[in-house]
Amino acid sequence: MSIDTSDMPNIVPGALQPLDIAALAGPGDPGHPPRILLLYGSLRETSYSRLAAEEGARVLRALGCETRFFKPSGLPLPDDADADHPKVVELRDLVMWSEGMVWSSPERHGAMTGIMKTQVDWIPLSPIGGIRPTQGKTLAVMQVSGGSQSFNTVNQLRILGRWMRLITIPNQSSVPMAWKEFENGRMKPSSMYNRIVDVMEELARFTLMTRGRDAMLTDRYSERVESLEDVHKRVSG
Repeated sequence: MSIDTSDMPNIVPGALQPLDIAALAGPGDPGHPPRILLLYGSLRETSYSRLAAEEGARVLRALGCETRFFKPSGLPLPDDADADHPKVVELRDLVMWSEGMVWSSPERHGAMTGIMKTQVDWIPLSPIGGIRPTQGKTLAVMQVSGGSQSFNTVNQLRILGRWMRLITIPNQSSVPMAWKEFENGRMKPSSMYNRIVDVMEELARFTLMTRGRDAMLTDRYSERVESLEDVHKRVSG
């Protein structure tokens, strides 16, 4: 199986390898292309966090994944609107559809942007229709900076990912002086670009490895105990 890299001029021919689905997928794998949602944290016309995510999405699609983006423009602040707001509904529907996510944020004043945090804050940890939106799904984190190399934002995104019970992959991307790394909307060839490819490869693999095993991976002793106590109350009542 060959990979179409015609839209990725920075890829060295033959170096990007197809996913070994037979080795990675679990017995309960649903069989469709891995579903990846990409979120970015800037509304600027030239948004480097969005451009970095778009480069990642091209790699994911070449590896056989299905990708979707959420445009955060118009998303209200948390608690400033109801959950039936159209942008909130759109975001939550995309999260429910996804099996993995990419969070790509600029670093502003040493932290992720409010735009990025607002998106995460609108994703509930509690179930929607009996299904947890994030638990057991995969996550890759990336950041872009206007200045020197920093890892503040990816570290903060990892904390959020852990809190949302996402499986946050080990690899990550941090692009310093992002304005130097892009030209005409595309990323230049560099070690920074290669790292984004690494991250997307790893995300695709982890998503295939875990999505058919999510029920087993998220099974908890504390919840089993709680369920047994509920049964005991019902029977003895």
